[in-house]
Amino acid sequence: MSRQEDDHPHVFPEGRKPGEILFVTITMMIALALLAAIPWQTTWLPGKGFAAQPRFWPALSLGGVVLFGLINALSRVRVARTPGRWQEAALWLRSLEFIGWYMLYVLAIPVIGYLAATMVFCTGLALRMGYRGRTVWIAAAFGLFVVLFFKTAMNVKIPSGAAYDLAPEPLRYILMRYF
Repeated sequence: MSRQEDDHPHVFPEGRKPGEILFVTITMMIALALLAAIPWQTTWLPGKGFAAQPRFWPALSLGGVVLFGLINALSRVRVARTPGRWQEAALWLRSLEFIGWYMLYVLAIPVIGYLAATMVFCTGLALRMGYRGRTVWIAAAFGLFVVLFFKTAMNVKIPSGAAYDLAPEPLRYILMRYF
């Protein structure tokens, strides 16, 4: 093998990455569960073509996840395992924290309003990720931009926060309509 070939990564790596089989197994199990639920979650529409049926494209997508996951698992199971699968899984579990942050954001919108919830969410995530100073202000500006874009420019109907009821009458309308 020449020196030049050693400098470039292989298209098909020879070792398995930590958690690779665990990831593909979890992904296939979730896809199989969703695929099994399709008959209860969708209907068959009489008179519609096969590709126009509500369950066709989701079933095709989930079937693809299962098929390609199985192909991946079968091709990788014979490859030497790299240790560290459970450390990798613990890292994945740590990322679930951000789902919690998002759920708090969604729950806060009806209470404190879209503007306050979005600005707190954006700046809070910036602070949580370790950013300080100017970046936190940029996150706050981004939160304001998101609110103005969706609520004002795009006229997306987002429920007003209960805190808006505490504002004086002229300001309350502006808050409810644009923020």
